[in-house]
Amino acid sequence: MKVLLLKDPKDKDSGPDPYIKELGSYSLEATLIPVLSFEFTSLDSLFEKLSHPECYGGLVFTSPRALEAIKICLKEKSKKEAWSKSLKQMWNIKPTYVVGKATASLVEEIGLIPQGEKAGNAEKLAEYICSREKPNSSVLLFPCGALKREVLPTVLREKGIPLESLTVYQTTQHPDLQESLSSYFSQQGIPASVAFFSPSGVKFCLQHIQKLSGDLINQVKSFQCL
Repeated sequence: MKVLLLKDPKDKDSGPDPYIKELGSYSLEATLIPVLSFEFTSLDSLFEKLSHPECYGGLVFTSPRALEAIKICLKEKSKKEAWSKSLKQMWNIKPTYVVGKATASLVEEIGLIPQGEKAGNAEKLAEYICSREKPNSSVLLFPCGALKREVLPTVLREKGIPLESLTVYQTTQHPDLQESLSSYFSQQGIPASVAFFSPSGVKFCLQHIQKLSGDLINQVKSFQCL
């Protein structure tokens, strides 16, 4: 039975994708198709803020993409030197709050120490931050995406904990998505199951899948949103 997974493959350096591996153990033939692409924005503004840790009480990251934005900044020699010589140490005096192991790992790659990675989601991270920060304390810097959920900012605002959001990336459709879907349906046929991994994935893919399936759309036995 064929399963279509609408997500990016796992980084090759970290081994086989766990979804492919797990589904394969049940004799299911899974295929990954990348759905999303990311455009990074406001990078100069981001590094300007990172250059003034004295203005902030800490950092908040809920997405690996926000860390990717910082890593892009650090590709520039002068910025990398400034980060290594002093900025990194100054930020490490302050907390760096994160959601999830993937984000925590990227925080460590830029030399910072993550806190709260076991929270699991933004709501639980907000609770964790509230347990450690006092109302009207120094503002926390929150590099994020344009489609960020408002759960964390809302909870912190209600508790009087200041947060400064800065949009550093936008989510767009992967440039090869339509071609990849057309190729899959022409070569593999209609899958028995389709799994989406984000609201944007549904938005960008569902109409194409319906069009490619045509009158045979009922052959897709299940649509899963993970």
